[in-house]
Amino acid sequence: MPDVDAAVRRGHPILFGLLAVIGIIEGAITSWLVRQYQHGNGRYPDHSFRDRLRFAVFTSWWTVIFSILFMVLYLMGIGGIFTSIASHTIWLFITWVFWLAVAASITSMLGGGYVCSHSDLVYCNQNVAAEAFAWIEWIIITIIFLMTILLGYRAMRGGGSATDRIGA
Repeated sequence: MPDVDAAVRRGHPILFGLLAVIGIIEGAITSWLVRQYQHGNGRYPDHSFRDRLRFAVFTSWWTVIFSILFMVLYLMGIGGIFTSIASHTIWLFITWVFWLAVAASITSMLGGGYVCSHSDLVYCNQNVAAEAFAWIEWIIITIIFLMTILLGYRAMRGGGSATDRIGA
């Protein structure tokens, strides 16, 4: 039987660190795009571009802040309810919905498989990169979310509760 708690102790900081790194990349790309469209040489093609990119900026930095917070609290062994399976599950669900909305809306905004060599869209490559990193972040969140649900199920089945600390 594998030592699940040891795997969680090793994997939690790695996965939440990865969330933060990809979130920083996505946040940098989308923040740059918003800045360029507002004050640079380009103009938003339409209002939906503006709204979708701004939501991507919010979601990116939301993910960075909270993933670092969860990682630091976990590594320090403090946080009580903030490092519980329940708090992880709630935050991951909300963030999963946000990333699904961001990735799907950017994909819709670009019309799916966008080819920049056949486009006159300003900052096309950066928009496509924002789409790609949004889907990458959603995939990572999905994996962590499913793992957390399984940990919650394991804790409940073993006589614990959802308020137990992750990897305890």
